[in-house]
Amino acid sequence: MGIACIGECMIELNQIDLTAGSARIGFAGDTLNTAIYLARLGQAVAYVTNLGTDAFSSAMIERFQGEGIDCHLIGRHEARMPGLYAIETDAQGERSFRYWRDSSAARTLFSGVGAGLDDLDGFDGVYVSGITLAILPPPQREALIAKAGALKRAGKRVVFDTNHRPRLWPDDATARRSFDAMWQATTLALPSFDDEERLYPGLTPTQQIDRIAALGPDEVVLKNGARGPMIRSGGEVVQTDLPPATRVVDTSGAGDSFNAGYLAARLQGARPLAAAAAGHRLAVAVIGHHGAVIPPDAMP
Repeated sequence: MGIACIGECMIELNQIDLTAGSARIGFAGDTLNTAIYLARLGQAVAYVTNLGTDAFSSAMIERFQGEGIDCHLIGRHEARMPGLYAIETDAQGERSFRYWRDSSAARTLFSGVGAGLDDLDGFDGVYVSGITLAILPPPQREALIAKAGALKRAGKRVVFDTNHRPRLWPDDATARRSFDAMWQATTLALPSFDDEERLYPGLTPTQQIDRIAALGPDEVVLKNGARGPMIRSGGEVVQTDLPPATRVVDTSGAGDSFNAGYLAARLQGARPLAAAAAGHRLAVAVIGHHGAVIPPDAMP
């Protein structure tokens, strides 16, 4: 049982030094980052994606299994490989990305290779991001949203983080329609204010959280950078007051790790405010290191 995290893992290049011709090679992706942290926090988690039959893909699966992640629903596409991305960070630790992913194996998910949508019935819940939706062809995207709705109606937990990447969408209108449809199928919403501000400009954090809650999620946690998350649960809205990070090296994976910390705490019975504190502690540790996935011994 446990949680099925659905999405794309790519080859990651970080700590790039163009003068020296060096970079650190890793494997990461938003839902994969969350899956790793969930597993480290003691949760049963499976990763659902498609990879290739190449050495990078095999190394990825070996890495996932080493983190305690169930990999039986990872498909192997004979003609495709994982995508690639590079991280560039500025002096403040803010990052920018360069992607090579248009023909990645993950884009064939739920298209006849690897897992089928009915395989998701065997889990207590699913975790999906806006990147997951964006990389899928429209028919598979719509089918996944419909399946999430069916899982919600069956009493399963459906968790969604927009993680909006405009370049992956044909336009903002398509992203808005897809996200709003997904919110209707969601039980726990984990959006970011920056994403919502782009898609629905001019709304305050409270208005954004109310807008999402009106679409159907029982619980909404609106991440808002250094200000800390705002939580809507049981009809009440609370702004958290959490200590800021004292060391910021690389903000990659901040939201993904917060989501894992929050979700793991809630699965273990913590109340929303305590879960937000747990997510915040993990995110603070992550942004104090390079890369989206920190070493196990750096976990708080």
